[in-house]
Amino acid sequence: MHRKSTTPIGYYVLLAIVNTLSRLPFSLLYALSDLLFLPFYHLMRYRRKIVRQNLTESFPHKSAEQIRYIEKKFYHAFLDIALESCKLLTISPREIKQRIKFNNMESANELLRQGQSVALFMGHYANWEWVSSISLWTCKEAVPAQIYKKLSNRAADSIMKKLRSRWGNVCVPMHSTARYIATQAREGTPLLMGFIADQSPRKKDAQHFLPFLNHNAPVLTGPEKITEHFRLHPLFLSINRVKRGYYECKLIPLHDNTPPDPPPALTKHYYQRLEQEILRQPELYLWTHKRFRYARPLNP
Repeated sequence: MHRKSTTPIGYYVLLAIVNTLSRLPFSLLYALSDLLFLPFYHLMRYRRKIVRQNLTESFPHKSAEQIRYIEKKFYHAFLDIALESCKLLTISPREIKQRIKFNNMESANELLRQGQSVALFMGHYANWEWVSSISLWTCKEAVPAQIYKKLSNRAADSIMKKLRSRWGNVCVPMHSTARYIATQAREGTPLLMGFIADQSPRKKDAQHFLPFLNHNAPVLTGPEKITEHFRLHPLFLSINRVKRGYYECKLIPLHDNTPPDPPPALTKHYYQRLEQEILRQPELYLWTHKRFRYARPLNP
């Protein structure tokens, strides 16, 4: 009796595709992105109804023509980011550091060298997958880690973990976050812990709502609770797309000097920062997810 393989055949097929794409020069990669736009946008119409609804509700003062303009720019950027993410498999550390820069990383490294852990808040904005290269900028005293939500497709799940952990990032399952941080704290290991905290909670878990992009949107407060419980230093990661294939990042403190608000104050500051990012370059946000499914009407 043969032992059943634990690795799905789809993994090797997908890995071969990603490997091929990763070895293309960027000029060909973007030519492919431009070529795919027409069938992806006009024929497949990938989640266009969701994207159009999200944009229309988020920018009610924009005309239909302006909404379509942002929509098309989003799909161009979406394809660029998907193909850029494949490059993580083979791109050299030197090149990735040239293409995505963390301009004030020393502020975080100073905290980490002192043995203090950092919570890095970011959104599904610009090329969030390339942010995994932050480990190349992190001091050797710290462990870079990121909260990881398992994908339903086993092959895609394995590939994404492979890409995200290539330079030493630890992918921490979402349900194990508190346990992992507690273990590292007992061992005296400082963490640079990344939270992509803009997911929409399940309907039964939607207890807190905040103004966000013309919605009263349900928010996850788990990252705030974990950050405060373990006394992590909260920073927001601001990303600017300089041009195709080039990004610059800045770390911004999420605490301000005003009297503390009641919970979820940290989450409130996070969503305010994220909204500022999106308003600056709206085409770079991930509009394909149903972020506002359980949103409530804004108060007058």
